[in-house]
Amino acid sequence: MTSFEAEWSKYLTERDRAVLAATSWAKRAPFGLGANPAVLVVDLYYAALGLPRRDILDAVADWPSACGADGWAAVDRTAPLLRAARDAGAPVIYFHATPARYGRWNRKPGAALAPKSTVDPNAIVSEAEPWAGDIVLEKIGPSCFHGTPLDTMLRMGGHDTLLVAGEATSGCVRSTVVDACSRGYRVGVVGDCCFDRFEASHWLSLFDLDQKYADVLTAEAAIGHLRQTSRRIPA
Repeated sequence: MTSFEAEWSKYLTERDRAVLAATSWAKRAPFGLGANPAVLVVDLYYAALGLPRRDILDAVADWPSACGADGWAAVDRTAPLLRAARDAGAPVIYFHATPARYGRWNRKPGAALAPKSTVDPNAIVSEAEPWAGDIVLEKIGPSCFHGTPLDTMLRMGGHDTLLVAGEATSGCVRSTVVDACSRGYRVGVVGDCCFDRFEASHWLSLFDLDQKYADVLTAEAAIGHLRQTSRRIPA
């Protein structure tokens, strides 16, 4: 059992475990990743994390939508993933949400989520900020495909695989992964680079995505795949 399986198993019922044990197809081989990956970075902005770094129960007092320490740990694992992507010549594509008035997908009142801080809540965190040559797009819905040129950009670049990191695992990450699978892409959800406000939502979303639409893998495995498929020509 992998570390991911051990974690999401805590949230499965006895019946769920029995069904898994009784169905051989549930023990499937990985879907597999392709030869030309791109990395999607979903909603790594300060409002989703809180500043300074602290436990979620402390963070939400000033940053109501923060995920706290678990989110920051995921950010720290994401930074090496992004460096590996750039070294391999794989595009790094960032997404963040437009102001709430342009979309009706988040029904929580914007005022209730406004942090008590002078830091721009919509700014991408400095630990994983875009570099020159990276792409930053805005979205008006949970999925990075909805209302954006992402699909066209990926197909023009011949990309067959997406490595997805960010938040929330149960929301924008999950929506993006389902849409990517529906469009025929191979998807790797970088599980330890994803995070959510609620532990159960995070782990059960990873379980669902791994069962149906994607391969859930570690940052280490994702970095290995990027190096294996590097499009850089050695000097």
